[in-house]
Amino acid sequence: MKILRITTGDLQENAYLLTDEATGSVAVIDPGSPDPALMEAVRASKDQVAMILLTHGHFDHIGAAEAVRALTGASVYAAEEELPMLADAEKNLSALFQVPTELTGVLPLHDGDRLLLGNLSVQAMHTPGHSMGGMCFLADGVLFSGDTLFAGSVGRTDFWGGDGAMLLHSVRRLARLPGDCRVLPGHGEETTLARERLYNPYCGEEHEI
Repeated sequence: MKILRITTGDLQENAYLLTDEATGSVAVIDPGSPDPALMEAVRASKDQVAMILLTHGHFDHIGAAEAVRALTGASVYAAEEELPMLADAEKNLSALFQVPTELTGVLPLHDGDRLLLGNLSVQAMHTPGHSMGGMCFLADGVLFSGDTLFAGSVGRTDFWGGDGAMLLHSVRRLARLPGDCRVLPGHGEETTLARERLYNPYCGEEHEI
């Protein structure tokens, strides 16, 4: 398994290219903005891109999804609960930032669904709170956590569809995953679940948002 992180857009969102090295199949995770570095990486492997995975529907995570889909022909996947936000420029905040984006034709995912990327199994985990359809993706000990879990923190809950109690439930569910996953968030530097269990106050039962 190979992972390429490319930070995109004014909000410094982390897009990822996940590659199954055995077959060359690629998943593009959260293509946030059609920055040259991201689009160049997608073009370099466009015949191998098998899917586009969205952790949630905010504009800074979906801004290049349509461009990547057009270039590769790959299907876009997101949580079913997120589809209304993806298709609404007001709800996904793209209208507010004057980059109106409405993404339709997205295939719905549900908690526990598994997608096969070559020989690599990618598990979808519904982790609502930052948005109604927040989703993390777990593949071979690596957790793509979107804006649910950051190094030392969690996503905000004051946008449309946000819910603090739900986010805490989701974060604590992640903290209970067995072992020590590598955590690749939607913003900031990577971390590990072991580190977050020790130092992230939101992973503790006593903390509230």
